[in-house]
Amino acid sequence: MSRITLFYENIRVAFKAIKSNRVRAVLTMAIIAFGIMALVGILTAIDGLKSTLTEQFTMMGANSFSITSRSMRVQMGARDYRTKNHAHISYREAAEFKERFQEPAWVSISFSASRLAEYRFRNNKTNPNINIIGSDENYLTIAGEEFESGRNFSQEDLLNSRHVVIIGQDIVRFLFPSVDPLGKEIILPGLKLTVIGVIKSKGSSMMGTDQVTIIPITTARQYFSRPNITYNIGVMPYPSVSLDMMTSEAESIFRIIRNLDPRDESDFNVQKSDSIIEILMDNIKYVTLAATIIGLITLFGAAVGLMNIMLVSVTERTREIGVRKALGARKSVIRQQFLFESVIIGQMGGLLGIIAGIIIGNLVSLGMGSSFTVPWLWVIGGVIACFIVGIASGYFPAVKASAVDPIEALRYE
Repeated sequence: MSRITLFYENIRVAFKAIKSNRVRAVLTMAIIAFGIMALVGILTAIDGLKSTLTEQFTMMGANSFSITSRSMRVQMGARDYRTKNHAHISYREAAEFKERFQEPAWVSISFSASRLAEYRFRNNKTNPNINIIGSDENYLTIAGEEFESGRNFSQEDLLNSRHVVIIGQDIVRFLFPSVDPLGKEIILPGLKLTVIGVIKSKGSSMMGTDQVTIIPITTARQYFSRPNITYNIGVMPYPSVSLDMMTSEAESIFRIIRNLDPRDESDFNVQKSDSIIEILMDNIKYVTLAATIIGLITLFGAAVGLMNIMLVSVTERTREIGVRKALGARKSVIRQQFLFESVIIGQMGGLLGIIAGIIIGNLVSLGMGSSFTVPWLWVIGGVIACFIVGIASGYFPAVKASAVDPIEALRYE
C-alpha cells in the first residue's frame, strides 16, 4: 500500500470513528471552538480598535505636535504626564511664539472657553454640554477636520472679534433639523453668533467634533475671560518637513520666550500627536495579553477533554485494534489512525471557533465604528494551536493503542 493511499485510508477511518462517537466528538469540538472563539474574537475586536484609533489620529493630524502647560494632567494607565504645577501659558507667550516661529508649518493658538454651553435657535436648544473652543484660522487644519459646508475664519474675523461660529453635527441636529444653518444666528446667554461653517462628522469617533463649536479666539477672550487661562499651541509642519527637527526648534524658541536658563528644566510639555496613540496602544497590549491567556486556558481544558475522549476511544475499540493488527497493520499505522482522529477533531473545532470569533469580533468592531477586519496572524496562530492541541492530546492514546497486544485485544469484550 502506497503512502498516499495509506494517508487517505487513515483519514477515512478517523472520520468514521468520529461519526460513531458524535456526542463526545461534538462536545470536544465545542470546547476547542469556544477557546479559539474567545481568542480570535477579542483579538479581532482589538485589531479593529487599533485600526480605528490609528485612522482617527491620522485624520486628526498625526504629523503634528502641541505645546501645553504642565499644569494640565494627562494620565493614561500607569503613566502620568504632569510632574509639577508650572505656570500657565499666557496669550502673550502663545502669540509671541506664533510670531517668532518662522519654520514652514501651520501654527495655531487655542483654549477651552467652556464645556457646558447651551445654544438656542428659535424654539430649539442643545444639551448643556457643548464645548466652546476659542481658536485662530489654523486650528481646524492642524486638527485634521474638514468642512461639510461654509468656510473657516478669516483674518478680518479675528482682527475685528466678529461674532461668528463654526459648529459640529450635534448642534446642527439639535438646532437645524430641517434648515440650512449657514448664516443663521444662534444664541448663548449674552452673545449672538452667526454660523459660518459646519464641520464634517466623524461619527462616534472618540476624537470627533460633533459636540464642539469654535469661535474666534479674540471673541472668546472677550466673553469667556477668567483668571489663569492656559493656551495651547498646535504646530503641524508642511509636507516633507521633519517633525523631530521642528519639535526641537519649537522647544528652543519657547524656552527663550519663557525666560528659562539653559540649565533649567522645560516647564511646559511638547507632545507629538502620535505619542498619544503610542500610550493607548501600550495599554491595549495588556488586554491582548489577557485575551491570549483566557484562550490558552480554555484550549488547555479542551486538550484535556480531547485526550480523555481519545483514551476512552482506545478502550472501546480494543477489539477493532486487535483485528487490524491480526490483518497485518503495523504499530505505526495504528498510531497514525488515532493521531489523525485527534488532529481532525482539533482542526474542526478550531475552524468553527475562528469563524465565530471573526463574526463576533467584527460585530463589536462595527459597534465602535471600525471596518471589517480579519486578523490573519491570529487565524494562522489558531490553526497552529489547534494542530498542537490535536497532536499533544492524541499522542499518548495513539501510543497506547499501538501497544495493544493483538491476542489480548481479540479476546477483549
